[in-house]
Amino acid sequence: MMPILGSTASTVTEPSLLPVFACLASLLAIPGILAFRKSPNAREGVTFIAGGIKLALVLMMVPGVLSGKMYEFRFFELVEGVGLEFRVDGLGLLFGIVASFLWLCTTLYAIGYMRAHHETNQTRFFSFFALSLCATLGVAFAGNLLTLYIFYEMLSLSTFPLVSHHGDKKARTGGRTYLSYLLGASIGLALPALIFCYTRSPEGMDFMTGGFMAGKVGATEAAILLLMFAYGFAKCGLMPLHSWLPGAMVAPTPVSALLHAVAVVKVGVFCVIRVVTGVFGTDFLLEVDAATALQWAAAITVVVSSLIALSQDNLKRMLAFSTIGQLGYIVLGVALLSPKGVAGSMLHIAMHATGKITLFMCAGAIFVATGKKYISQMEGMGRTMPLTFAAFFIGSLSVIGLPPTGGFISKFYLVMGTIEAGKIPLLVVFLVSTILNAAYFMPIVFRAFFPRGPTAPFRWDRVQEVPKACLIPILITATITLLAFFVPELGQRLAALMVPGL
Repeated sequence: MMPILGSTASTVTEPSLLPVFACLASLLAIPGILAFRKSPNAREGVTFIAGGIKLALVLMMVPGVLSGKMYEFRFFELVEGVGLEFRVDGLGLLFGIVASFLWLCTTLYAIGYMRAHHETNQTRFFSFFALSLCATLGVAFAGNLLTLYIFYEMLSLSTFPLVSHHGDKKARTGGRTYLSYLLGASIGLALPALIFCYTRSPEGMDFMTGGFMAGKVGATEAAILLLMFAYGFAKCGLMPLHSWLPGAMVAPTPVSALLHAVAVVKVGVFCVIRVVTGVFGTDFLLEVDAATALQWAAAITVVVSSLIALSQDNLKRMLAFSTIGQLGYIVLGVALLSPKGVAGSMLHIAMHATGKITLFMCAGAIFVATGKKYISQMEGMGRTMPLTFAAFFIGSLSVIGLPPTGGFISKFYLVMGTIEAGKIPLLVVFLVSTILNAAYFMPIVFRAFFPRGPTAPFRWDRVQEVPKACLIPILITATITLLAFFVPELGQRLAALMVPGL
């Protein structure tokens, strides 16, 4: 049998309940959230405690994984030869750290935002928030393809009430679009691909370094299956199955931040990375040249979404199309099949998460403080909300891929991955999209701090930042975005565990 994904000669697989407890921490918080539904402080205290426990459990696995361990727990057999199984390797742990840390930040932000807006159904909101993080960690720590698929579907269902939270016609329409796209694609494409893989590999579907399907399918079958998985896991936002994502912007801003930074779109690209590296293996896909179609699907998504973002005036909608393009970066990077390309995709999950959650929380803060949601209304606003717009500037730099932010590190790996793979046209795609990113982000920052004309409505002497519960998480994630540039070693070491030859 081939070694499990990310393993080396010195890797030791250790049975452990740590990944199970980390996954369940947020799920077990739900009864407490419901019990304290009439006491908001206690309800949100339970959420914070669960978030802290979840993050602590995830961080407890860092030393072991870095030393060559993989934590594993097997439950029971779901179908013959394939059980419900958790396994924590470098990729899963990197995603788990990002998800659990940003859940804490988003929870604090959500408290300030939801109370400032006097949102209804806050108990339901925090309950499904917790459930979605349970599903996210289930995907991160899934040891085989079937386990990953189960938690992927659980995430789609648990985030639907968050997307349709407001309950009005717009929210219901956005929620139905969201669910129909994600369930339709996963049931219509990913599930048949999974079943086909099981028929060819009935002895098991554990993620393996060389891919458990390597050599069991031909070049055409591999290319078709790869596309079926990539589009079946539609959370990755590849065009044309991307319309659900802008439509989901009807959700409250904390949900948008969660969707775009962690719990949905990152799960989609995470699944694609797992399929490329653990189901087929980069060496096999390279040998049969099965990833070319996926490369160009991602490249088209990157360029077209960036062009659409340029034309948007609604800030959240612009950020949504920006996210689609950044997801295209991640898919394109892993589809290059080069060590630096795969490592860049892994790192960009983390770097984009911190930058984009900062941007979405800034968008929500602007709306809370001023009621404005259109870019054209933000003339001079940086003078009244200097901290918020300074954080927005940092998040923008990261998404563009400029120093001194973490986005520069991951984009550098992606660019080097194209050179390593000898794909110069795709290198041009990365460079052109970087220019487009700057073209739709930098004018917002410039307009905010340097308004045109003396009639600009916002002045320095009227500082109006959002409440601290909203502002503190923004400043934390913006700081992490900067620190990721100066201290990127943890992400790089976790990536190196997964990418031979990096």
